Amino acid sequence: MGITKKELIDKLNKDLEWEYAAMVQYIQHSAAITGAKYDSVRKELIIHAQEEMSHAVILSTQIDYLGATPTVNVEKVEISSESLTMLKQDLKGERHAIESYKQRIGEAEELKEYGLRRALEDILIQEEEHERDLLSAIKE
Repeated sequence: MGITKKELIDKLNKDLEWEYAAMVQYIQHSAAITGAKYDSVRKELIIHAQEEMSHAVILSTQIDYLGATPTVNVEKVEISSESLTMLKQDLKGERHAIESYKQRIGEAEELKEYGLRRALEDILIQEEEHERDLLSAIKE
């Protein structure tokens, strides 16, 4: 048995909670990360935060279009006093997002929600870019 529209909306709202959390986490990490080697990373984290906000706007618009109310709940934010740990926390979040969006794209396809599928594909591309950026920063 396939996914229902309501189930998809519930999952999109959970994805939205994660986007809110990612945005907050990136902002906090960009402010708290220390060490000269992380100066350029700090700027990249701010860009990531802005892109996560854009993802939240896209998801909210899609949820509304599907006839539901976008959530205002925020998933758990991870913080640390260790710069490398912060980056690993961010990487963990990006990997979670990548897996979620891959699933969501298939579910949108199943329900013939092609515009939603396309919007999710665009988000996935950026999440994969974030993953590459973080992997590069961790290896430095």
